Amino acid sequence: MSTSGGGGPALIEFSSLYRAYARDVHRFALFLSGDASLADDIVSETFVRAWHARSRLDLATVKAYLFAIARNLYLQQRQRTNRLGPLDERLADPAPGPHDRMRARQDRDAVLAALRQLPEIDRAAVLMRADDEMPYEEIARVLGISVSSAKVKVHRARLKLAEGLKTREKEGEKEAP
Repeated sequence: MSTSGGGGPALIEFSSLYRAYARDVHRFALFLSGDASLADDIVSETFVRAWHARSRLDLATVKAYLFAIARNLYLQQRQRTNRLGPLDERLADPAPGPHDRMRARQDRDAVLAALRQLPEIDRAAVLMRADDEMPYEEIARVLGISVSSAKVKVHRARLKLAEGLKTREKEGEKEAP
């Protein structure tokens, strides 16, 4: 294939080369890959590479040259694909992702806000029971109240916290797109 310095005849010759062989190269790539989309990509890349080597093209062997380029591109793609494999589930990072961490931080902030809404004695009672798993008898002794009063305070505080968190979740659902 000859080229001229102006590029005009070479472009005409290259476009006729494309028209003459693109279907054959596509069919070949499709038979190799079994994937029409991949075949399209291979044809495109084949002719880009042929364009870059246009000064060295020999019209007598151009079809074989194009098929060789297409085959090499297919083999390269297959190598890349073979290197990609399914991830081993055992290698997954057990740490929570950014979305989960953000949600946990929001939940923590909501619990703290709900706790701040409780009277101090109720907050102290529920924290001693929930956080330290302190028996009601000790909670009552620390707060200077009866055991039954300590149980009522913990129960009511839990209800208020749950109510506050449900309200927060409903507000969050309204804000979510």
